[in-house]
Amino acid sequence: MSNKKETRRDFIKKAGVSTGALGLLAATAKAEKVIQGFDETETDIDTSKIWQQKYDRKVKVGIVGFGACSFGAAFGFQDHPNVEVVAVSDLIPDRCAGLAKACRCEKTYPSLEKMVKDDSIEAIFCATDAPSHARHCMLAMNHGKHVAVAVPAVFGNLEHAHQLFETVKKTGLNYMMFETSCYHDDLYAMRQLYKKDHFGKIIYSEGEYYHYAASPISSYKGWRVGSPPLWYPTHATAYYCGVTGGNFTDVSCQGMKSIVPMFSPENNPYNNPFGSEFALLRTSEGGTSRMLKATDTPGVHGERGRIYGQKAAYYGTLHGGPKVAIPKKPQLPPGVSPGGHGGAHGYLMNEFVMSILENRKPWIDITMSLNMSVAGVVAHQSALKDGERLKIPQFVM
Repeated sequence: MSNKKETRRDFIKKAGVSTGALGLLAATAKAEKVIQGFDETETDIDTSKIWQQKYDRKVKVGIVGFGACSFGAAFGFQDHPNVEVVAVSDLIPDRCAGLAKACRCEKTYPSLEKMVKDDSIEAIFCATDAPSHARHCMLAMNHGKHVAVAVPAVFGNLEHAHQLFETVKKTGLNYMMFETSCYHDDLYAMRQLYKKDHFGKIIYSEGEYYHYAASPISSYKGWRVGSPPLWYPTHATAYYCGVTGGNFTDVSCQGMKSIVPMFSPENNPYNNPFGSEFALLRTSEGGTSRMLKATDTPGVHGERGRIYGQKAAYYGTLHGGPKVAIPKKPQLPPGVSPGGHGGAHGYLMNEFVMSILENRKPWIDITMSLNMSVAGVVAHQSALKDGERLKIPQFVM
């Protein structure tokens, strides 16, 4: 066995990161196993009420980003009866062609910067790299487009959070982050029961995101390589914010070093030493949350959470309080699949489309999106300071 210290250049070569201008990881999605969360999953649907079409018009949508996960097409915009996918874009020509084929769309653009100038587009789904989410959303909104975006809302940048918030306020356009945990069967049920005051205030909540990563998933310019775990927090933080609509006020976080080489500071562009991070947060209700992102957990994967309220709790199923039926997700339009990530994809897409048609805010709006995302950014700062308790910026529309 060699004792030679592995440098960042050595690691990048092993991980398959290209040194070309685009810096793409060399492995393609076709060569990989199904990426965690993208398998079709069973979900609990209320079959007693059939979906009814209320609107005749179609929202004209543009989609940007196909990527290693075929992500731009994964949410089913192309299958919704009230949507017309009028244009798609990806920087990589073959991926752009793949996205066009998957979305049954003929018009393509070589970049989002070109696509936003298309006046026929009402709304854009940004399925691009996480570091570009805020910038791409602001670009689209400043060109008059409603925006849906993959998670997180911001990636390690608090200044972007404030700029994004002000852009949504200024434009008055719909902004929605597609946080998949919100349409897990359990969280959806928690949310409906919470709105009916079944739990009272939440005393304690937990959200956990396990994503074992012995090697990085292919990503644009290698952005996933060794990234701080809680810069990608929303699959966990949704188990408080998504349930209550509340937010976190301060945090103390601990990080754990990883045996995976990419989580050594010299092997990633973030100087990040942690493979897993564990945050203890104070909530806006005065309760406490424990939220984590862990990558050193082979054999364990997925997102899960629990809430404990003054009147009842939900872990696995409902505990305490009066006996009530567990709410189920409603029917989707014919032809729209619930999709992956716990049967969440189709529901997120439908909520965004309906919010435009009904001229209302979407469920996961800018405040909820930022409250889910920014807590993780500050949590990582705390972990770097050995758990120092830090205040979290507050976003209230």
